This record gives sequence, structure tokens and C-alpha cells, in this order.
Amino acid sequence: MRDISTDRHDASIVATIIGLGHSLNLKVVAEGVETKEQLRMLRASRCDEFQGYLTSRPLPARAFEVLLAPASGTITSSQRAS
Repeated sequence: MRDISTDRHDASIVATIIGLGHSLNLKVVAEGVETKEQLRMLRASRCDEFQGYLTSRPLPARAFEVLLAPASGTITSSQRAS
């Protein structure tokens, strides 16, 4: 829902979907989050996780490994090959 920060109907739909997921004991993941305002609204509705251009453009698997390696302290398969 691209307009959750400006359209109260979209925001209501998103909050309802998040609530439905939680009522079924599911974790809710929002896809396509592009702005800090969208993220703020999702957090206010207790969305569990998110992904989208706000954090990163889509990456090939190897680039994603390299991105995560410093945070996890692990060696990636491409680093082992070196």
C-alpha cells in the first residue's frame, strides 16, 4: 500500500491485515517499503518485519552475503575461495 502515510483508507487496510496476521499467530512482513514514513506507520501498527528499497535494492546472493558478513563475523563462500 504505497499511500499508507497519506491515505487513511490504505492505512486502515494495512493495520487490519497486520492485525489479522497476528490473530492467526503469524509474523507479518511488509514488502515494498520505500519511505521512512511508511516504516513509521508499519511500526505503529506492530508489523513484525519489512523489506524494500528503504533498506536495500535487490541484490544477487553473493552481494547479499558480502553485505551481511561484517555484521555476523562469518566467512562467506566467496571469501573462502580467495
